[in-house]
Amino acid sequence: MTESIADKSKAVRVNWRDVMRFSFNYWKPNQALGLLAAFFMLASVLMDVVWPVYSGKLIDAVTTGDSEGAWQAFLIFVLLGLAHQLLRCLSLWVWNKFAVRNLSAIINDGMRKVQRFSADWHANTFAGGTVRKLTRGMWSFDTFEDTLLMGLLPAITIMVGVTVMLSLALPEVGAAAGVMIFIYCLASVWMSIKMLAPRFRESADSDTKVGATLADVISGNPTVKSFAAERREDQAFGKVVDVWKVKSLRAWQTGVMADVVRSILRNGMTWVMVGIALWMWGQGRATPGDIVLVITTLFIIGGYLRDIGHHIAQLQRAVNDMEDNVGFWLRQDDVVDAADAVELAFNERDVAADDFIRFENVAFSYPASDRRIYEGVNVSIRRGEKLALVGPSGSGKSTFVKLLQRLYNVTEGRITIAGQDISRVTMESLRRNVALVPQDPILFHRSLAENISYGHTNATQESIEMAARKAFAHDFITELPLGYGTLVGERGVKLSGGERQRVAIARAILADTPVLILDEATSSLDSVSEHYIQQALEKLMEGRTTITIAHRLSTIQKADRILVFDGGRIIEQGSHTELMANPSSRYRQLYEMQALDLVGAA
Repeated sequence: MTESIADKSKAVRVNWRDVMRFSFNYWKPNQALGLLAAFFMLASVLMDVVWPVYSGKLIDAVTTGDSEGAWQAFLIFVLLGLAHQLLRCLSLWVWNKFAVRNLSAIINDGMRKVQRFSADWHANTFAGGTVRKLTRGMWSFDTFEDTLLMGLLPAITIMVGVTVMLSLALPEVGAAAGVMIFIYCLASVWMSIKMLAPRFRESADSDTKVGATLADVISGNPTVKSFAAERREDQAFGKVVDVWKVKSLRAWQTGVMADVVRSILRNGMTWVMVGIALWMWGQGRATPGDIVLVITTLFIIGGYLRDIGHHIAQLQRAVNDMEDNVGFWLRQDDVVDAADAVELAFNERDVAADDFIRFENVAFSYPASDRRIYEGVNVSIRRGEKLALVGPSGSGKSTFVKLLQRLYNVTEGRITIAGQDISRVTMESLRRNVALVPQDPILFHRSLAENISYGHTNATQESIEMAARKAFAHDFITELPLGYGTLVGERGVKLSGGERQRVAIARAILADTPVLILDEATSSLDSVSEHYIQQALEKLMEGRTTITIAHRLSTIQKADRILVFDGGRIIEQGSHTELMANPSSRYRQLYEMQALDLVGAA
């Protein structure tokens, strides 16, 4: 999976201690439920420990003709079975409440954390892979806590209980059981850590790659179809699946071999314990009931031993699958709110109109890159100024607005809005006051009304429709069968490019922010719609500080000031008229080049 160098350098190596810290973080709020469930489960297990004792007593009473003793042992035998089932049901009933609260908290926290990771992290991470990690991590935690608290804890309890019980009744058998149980558990742990863990970690990585690749291909399906690339994508995806197949099969087969070893150890334990019991019976030191006690104990302990091996393997696999989620939980992102961050506030008395937005000696390099994009950039933007950014691709125009939105931290210097350093205000308040209309707007698979009101969630239907009218979107929306209730599809695929753009413009109009960023917001529109929407945008820009990233220079002739970027530097600035008046102006060269292209195209 593709990751930036910076992200790799900050990748957290997750260990068992981290996993346990992560787990206790979610167990603590619901610890009363967890402890109650564990108590009921342990009480149920103790019934299993005592049950073989009364099986032996029943046989001894029958062989000696003690009718009363036999019925008494039988009654206790039945009561122990009923108590075991009742306590187990109570444990699972409480445990389900405990588990579902933990899982809902984990998936909510995971999404909350990932959403706030930097733009650089998201740019270098497959969205499908992230989704796979979050959901797999949630269900792996379910397996982890089920295995640890409802599997291993009861198994260990019965191992200790049976060893103590047998040592009291038949010391030699008890000693043998203790040694064999220790060897079995030690072998299971060693195989899990040394053999199973690496295999299942590789399998989990391959599983993430499958999910990421699948999501990437499906989200890009229109491009696949336009180039008739279905067969090529099938083959590429098949190669990814082949790697998963090899690594997963290797992990599963290793698990089978570990099961074989554990099975041999369990059988060896049975042979040793029964052999010792028969030897003691032959010497007159054990009764037939003692033989039944050992055999019944073996039936019970055999199941728990079989499960304990499975539990250890499951636990290790769950930990491997949880590592990404734990890593998200541990990860500290670069772009975070300062500890003393405050809300961005606007007060005209706080700052002169000429210094509404300031870039002060700003230097910047993208993470994972040593190349400086900016070096000592200084820009002052007046309140209400209409600023345009022009220049060739890669010259630094988009970086300018990304830094203003604090999608990245500046390397040196600072950026202020209304006299406030944006690194010292909350990102939520900053971005709530900066509206963006991108060149390629992304809509959510929600209703048109929800998409338009995304920046103003309390908007009334009347205000939503008013914004749509100003963006010339109302007419096409009302022609749809469900009108404003129409779902637009993933990323807005049910709408044309021009329709998506108009919805995005309506969203910015309704957000009504003091700062507006337009990334060539009319580029996807036909000429008629562009004419009307340009008028709507001009009204929208009144009284607002507007920054336009311009690709078509004909759209920014009315800008108050134009900044011309080249190689991360502002090489010239001025109005359209001022820049065009200079024969050697870079802006004039770009403008005339586009004009010649348009004439040639016509």
